[in-house]
Amino acid sequence: MFSGIDEVDWASMEHAYGPADDVPELLRGLASDDPAEREAALDGMYGAVHHQGDVYACTLACIPFLFELVVDPGVQDRGSVVELLTSIGGFDLDEDDEAEIDEDEIEGAANYAMAAAAVTAGAGVFFELIADEDPGVRLAAPLALATLHRHPVRVLALLRERLPVEPDEEVRLALVEAAGRVALRHRPLAGRAAEWLGRLASRAHSPGLRLAALAQLARCSPDGLPGDVVPVVSGLLREMRSTPKEPTAPGGPAVPEGDAARAADEPDAEPADPEPAAPAETGRGEHVVTPTLVGQLRSLSAQENAGSGTPWAADLLRTLHVGLDDRVGDRTALLADQLRSPDRRQRIDAVRMSGGLIRAWRGPYEELVALIGDQLADPEPRLSEAASHVLEELFGLAAPAADALAARLAADPGSWVKTWASGPPGLGSTVKALARLGDARAVPALAAALELKQVAHDVGFAVGHLGAAARPLAGALRRRLAEVELDEGAYDRASPLLAGLTGLRAGEAAPEVLRVLRGAPEYRGEWLRTAALRALGSFGPAAREAVPELRALIRRPGTASATEAAEALFAISGDAEAVLPVLIEGLQSDQVHDRRAAATALGALGPRAAVVAPRLRGLLAHEELWLRVDAAVALWEVTGRPQESTEALLAGWERSRHVRVRVAECVARMGPVPEGSAAAHVLRSELASVRRHNAMDGGYGSHDIHEDEKLLELCRRALRGTGKGTTA
Repeated sequence: MFSGIDEVDWASMEHAYGPADDVPELLRGLASDDPAEREAALDGMYGAVHHQGDVYACTLACIPFLFELVVDPGVQDRGSVVELLTSIGGFDLDEDDEAEIDEDEIEGAANYAMAAAAVTAGAGVFFELIADEDPGVRLAAPLALATLHRHPVRVLALLRERLPVEPDEEVRLALVEAAGRVALRHRPLAGRAAEWLGRLASRAHSPGLRLAALAQLARCSPDGLPGDVVPVVSGLLREMRSTPKEPTAPGGPAVPEGDAARAADEPDAEPADPEPAAPAETGRGEHVVTPTLVGQLRSLSAQENAGSGTPWAADLLRTLHVGLDDRVGDRTALLADQLRSPDRRQRIDAVRMSGGLIRAWRGPYEELVALIGDQLADPEPRLSEAASHVLEELFGLAAPAADALAARLAADPGSWVKTWASGPPGLGSTVKALARLGDARAVPALAAALELKQVAHDVGFAVGHLGAAARPLAGALRRRLAEVELDEGAYDRASPLLAGLTGLRAGEAAPEVLRVLRGAPEYRGEWLRTAALRALGSFGPAAREAVPELRALIRRPGTASATEAAEALFAISGDAEAVLPVLIEGLQSDQVHDRRAAATALGALGPRAAVVAPRLRGLLAHEELWLRVDAAVALWEVTGRPQESTEALLAGWERSRHVRVRVAECVARMGPVPEGSAAAHVLRSELASVRRHNAMDGGYGSHDIHEDEKLLELCRRALRGTGKGTTA
């Protein structure tokens, strides 16, 4: 094995962590008899040679030796090597990607193309591996064929031929998944694949196989799903929970009576796919625990799936949900059924999938949220914690679970604050979820958090969401702020307290805030002063004792602190004449952030800043989108004329989804938009969209749902009174 491996000039190549002269050792490690050594070698391949999917020259040089490994029956864990080859050769570089490649990426793109060509050229071996004695190899081979082979018609035919004789249930599911992959990659074959998947979903197969067929059908041909897909899937899940495991009959798998009878009654029909009575022994033994990333991932997966007879069911349901896409009603009904399941594992998955659904799609979620709230009382910590994390992200949408959150909070004071090995403590998810609802039952937890030696870093934001309900905490916030030492750690200790006082508009705390403003240390001092100035500005006239300090700060026009001080001074004193020159100077700063701050502050002055209208008008053509939007808002505020501002705001709306909340805030304040106007059309289109405006594939922000719900409410407010259907 590995003939010629030492003749390759590995040292002249590099991988993610330097010279590739260790690659031969990794390849030999994949062939080791020692499970730990194999695991470490696989981790090294993914961590360095194929780091985050990258393909280097050394990755290309490995391909022939990886093929040697997968065809040698004496090598163990060959399925992992098949998966590695599939990953190396399965990168698709379409025309759009090619058009965006710059000079620095040319070599990398060429490597991807060469890897795809090299692995595809050898993909014929996977035809043999699909019937290998090792179930782990058979598990990996179908997806390799579907991803890499040049003749998808042959692949699809082989998948169909193999299914009736495959004894391992998990491998059978992989065959079905591979058919879905073929249909997605080769759209002309989608109809043929969907026809087969539809038959599999409707026949008397095992519930797992039928569910797998439905999941792939949802991905490649959703119109082919049965109209009653939710009750069908719910029935399959119940059947999976109740079906006892039976030993495989001697002599191999038997054909179920239903399929045999159907084949006899329909002589012209395609032969029925036989069903094994139970999965055969897989031969995939327990993986050793190793300190590698691969080992840790496998260990985590084992923990997650502990006690589950069908650990693959969650993946099938996720695939089904992806295929159902914008069918929010069906997905909600299916998740509600899953959340009522007696199977805790299934409920954990349902809670997490519910979070994903609500993040991406708008809809009526009251029943679903209440069911998530019910999980908070479950003694299984993974389930209750998953529920509290999802509810934390829902803000106002978590209202149906408010009582469940309060009960959980009262029952578990130990979860009020979470501490970490490094960094400041933080509030627990249950506290944050209840506070974000504005529910006063969160106040005792916040009061307790304020008595700890180190205040939780997010306590101030929680106080802000509670508003007046958190007024009893003002005294503790003042006291803790007065105790903060103004050293290099002052910002971390004071900022949560300042945020809380800002949210409460607690003007009585002006002396404590002024102490911080005056004594801010050099380290992060600018951040600390900004937080203090915002607090003083929120206090309004109640902070009049700060006026002399603020007048001194505005004597340095053009600086960020001068703009912030001017904004606070106007909020406290209303002295537009004093702050106007400072803000005009800030509008000419070299820093976009400072110009935006000045524009916002000028808008707050209203008509008293009308003199700056020409300057703001000039910024409507600035290259920075956010500055254009802020200038347009301020222009309307100082002139009272909406037309030119609205045009700029709607242009920004179309340019970027990220400015939409800011735009909608301004449009809503302008008053009901004229019926039939461009603004009305844009707002109605937003309300008609099922997908959240900030939904991202592959990522999300903790405030995404809150921001989108805020956008919807602003759109409704702006349209109120302009005609029928404005409350949709």
